[in-house]
Amino acid sequence: MKHLILVCLGILCFSTSCETSQQILQNLPTSVAGQPTSTQIAAGLKEALTIGTQNSANRLSAVNGFFANAALKILMPPEAQKVESTLRNLGMGNVVDKAILSMNRGAEEAAKSATPIFVNAIKQMSITDAIGILRGGNNSATEYFKQKTTAELTNAFKPVIEAALKKVDATKYWSDVFSLYNKFSSTPVNTDLSAYVTEKAISGIYIEVAAEEAKIRQDPAARVTDLLKTVFGSTLAQTGNK
Repeated sequence: MKHLILVCLGILCFSTSCETSQQILQNLPTSVAGQPTSTQIAAGLKEALTIGTQNSANRLSAVNGFFANAALKILMPPEAQKVESTLRNLGMGNVVDKAILSMNRGAEEAAKSATPIFVNAIKQMSITDAIGILRGGNNSATEYFKQKTTAELTNAFKPVIEAALKKVDATKYWSDVFSLYNKFSSTPVNTDLSAYVTEKAISGIYIEVAAEEAKIRQDPAARVTDLLKTVFGSTLAQTGNK
């Protein structure tokens, strides 16, 4: 019966329009053979994603959330790595280090504004969206967020990062780095620091969200509420992710 219910839900998602399938799912019984209803599935997924995105934003917005994370630490952009190497060879590594620290501090500051954007995207998620995410690939929720939140995160992050970079003198350090380099180079470097840091900060957020999604899908201990245990424990068993 459990297999039949989930197969039917999948058929509804693919064989009807989004509006039609959502209406049908909303009219399903409150429970069938003890399995979670479509409403419970959607609520459970939204709860999981809310917890996961909050955890991600909290970790990255803490001091050293980016800077001390080897996988996410923001370094000089590829086109500036020659600049960095040259300056370090000239004994100016301290200036470069200050610029790198400032970029990461800007990203950490911006990450504080991520949670409400993710929460808003979660609130707008339909039952059909939720079931599609639940039965999709291991990073289907993360991909959903990329589609729904990238533009808004960029708009929210960039001014925060610009302000944060100015606050910690990152713009000054960046200017110092390239002013020094340009004295020794016939091809001056001009990079949009705030745009670069914004892009890397958003990329870091999605990496953390993906890690949270994988944890909730694969680790029963990460399902911290009864609703999450009910929804994920019974539904994900169908795809071998229990």
